[in-house]
Amino acid sequence: MGLIDKPLAWLHGEIRTPPFSRKARIQAGFLLRRLQRGESIGMPHSRPMPSVGFHCHELRIADAAASWRIIYRVDSDAIVIAEIFAKKTRETPKRIIKLSKERLMSYDDA
Repeated sequence: MGLIDKPLAWLHGEIRTPPFSRKARIQAGFLLRRLQRGESIGMPHSRPMPSVGFHCHELRIADAAASWRIIYRVDSDAIVIAEIFAKKTRETPKRIIKLSKERLMSYDDA
């Protein structure tokens, strides 16, 4: 990591093969690295998630067997990973949004 790179704060989940394919794991790592370096990533790779909270986004990773999502928040000192899941419906499940909010609130309180 360089001097300006933000660390990743993992609150839940991991990116590994399996269940991610090698290609999807590499893409997730590449996108997370861009975030660590302070880049702003837009569609189609990332979209805002105001339903989770301020500065929250969803990384979108296409894979052969699943469409992966990584819920993250950009803080001044870190990229906070709240949830990783395989998306199976058009809408993000309410329980995923609730869990992400709870994890981020717990992180902020600590």
